[in-house]
Parts: sequence; C-alpha cells; structure tokens
Amino acid sequence: MDDLRQDAESLLTKTSLSDGVDRRDFLKVALGTGFAAAAMPVVAQNVIKTDTAGLTTGTITLTVDGVQVPVYRAQPEGKTNLPVILVVSEIFGVHEHIADVARRFAKQGYMALAPDLFVRQGDPQKAASIAELQRDIISKTPDAQVMADLDATVAWAKANGGNADKIGITGFCWGGRITWMYAAHNPSIKAGVAWYGRLVGESNPVTPRHPVDIAGSLTVPVLGLYGLKDTGITQDSIAAMKAALAKGANKSTFVVYPNSGHAFHADYRPSYVEADAKDGWSRALAWFKQNGVS
Repeated sequence: MDDLRQDAESLLTKTSLSDGVDRRDFLKVALGTGFAAAAMPVVAQNVIKTDTAGLTTGTITLTVDGVQVPVYRAQPEGKTNLPVILVVSEIFGVHEHIADVARRFAKQGYMALAPDLFVRQGDPQKAASIAELQRDIISKTPDAQVMADLDATVAWAKANGGNADKIGITGFCWGGRITWMYAAHNPSIKAGVAWYGRLVGESNPVTPRHPVDIAGSLTVPVLGLYGLKDTGITQDSIAAMKAALAKGANKSTFVVYPNSGHAFHADYRPSYVEADAKDGWSRALAWFKQNGVS
C-alpha cells in the first residue's frame, strides 16, 4: 500500500479548477472521451486536440476469458500492414487524453490501440478521488490480467491489418510501469517508451514483480522518460533500475528532465511541461523508428 500512497501523492495537486471548467463537463460518456473526476482540475487551455481527418477511429471490443474488453483504435484510413503502438493509460483509464495520444500516433502512420485494462475492476473515470481510485480499482488489477489483455490486443492487431513484426508499446504513469513489464512479458515487441512509470515496489499477488526485477533479463529496448522533480519516483529508484539493466545486454536508456515532475506529458493537468512533453514525444517517435517499429 505504500507504493499506492506514493503514487497518489505524486499525482495530487493543490491547484484549483482552471478557466471555469465544470467537473461535470469532463465526465466519461464513451471510451476515449471526457476526463476522470479524480484527475481534476483540467487545464483546458493546454489540452491538445488531434482531429480524425484521414483516420479510422473508434472503439473495438475484444473477448478475453469471457470478458468484453473495449479498445480505443486510431489508424490511417484504408491502410494495412501498419506498424502498431499499444498505448497504456495512466490510472485514469482510456479518457480523452489517451485517445488523443492514440490519434497522434495514427497521424504518424501507426495503428494505435488503447485497451481499457480496468474494465473488470470498474470505471476509473467515476472515482471521486485518486485515493478511491487506487483503493477500489488499481490495487485490484493484477499484472497477469493486464498482460493477457495486451496479448489479446496484439493478436487483434495482427489479424486486422497490423504488421506483426513492427509492434511497440508506450504508457504513462501506471502505464509506464506496465510498458516495462509487458516488454519483458512479450519479447516480440520491438521497443517500448515508458513515461514516468514506477520502477520498484513491494511484491504481492497483484504485482508480484516490478521493472527492477525483470531488468536483467529484458531484451526489448525501452526508453524511460522521467522527471527529476517527481516526488513519487526517486532518482535512487532510477539508479537501481540502471544498475539492474547493466547486468544484461539491453539497449534501454533514460532521459530525466530537470524541470519536470510527474505527469509532465499530461497536457490536461497542471503538471504539464510543454517543452519536455514535446521533446519526449520527439524522442519517442525517434526511438520507435530506430528500433524497427515504424
């Protein structure tokens, strides 16, 4: 529970609601729309909106172990044999920001897929606070379940116009940790980009291992994008991850932004740092290209 508490502390903000945006205006109405109540306040003037021109977008549904798992999809219209990016959300689920990130990748020529990995545990957009969200949903979402849902997403991509030899993964916060873990779980992934994902933690039945535990055997190259001012992810934990990675033969590397804290890519939040978010995005695209995803 200490890990969850630290995650919550790194996400909490004392800033009040910006620009008169009403909380109700951002509640979820469909996958990939609205913002989670627990993510408030939304800084509306910073929110990036990527249009759907030239794209096929919307929700597909996978059946995984008898459960219907929604996946937000964005890809170039009418194209096949597309490189694939799995987009893994923060604790807030597949909301407007994550869908927009998927569209940004689609504009770059990718099939981008963002599965609702919390569908069995609940709707993170309805949780009133980060503490409630952590307690009722995140702490009850097993890594094994997440890996299976991502496996099913990859299988769908391969069967529906995705290039099986060009698959990458990226994720933010909770999804940053999952990026490291899935890169270890599925070595056929070409590359990963982990944005401020937790690297160390306690072992329990839900999260039996953490990135530092799989680093030595990791073969997939992962780019870690982190903030020096992140109070929830210490520089000691990054150092421990680097040391663990050094025990293997892996090309993973880190960029630590001195002016950023947690969630610096989240353009809808007060934590957003535009310069570092843009630099990280450029590095992510270059990393995927360099490692054979595009």
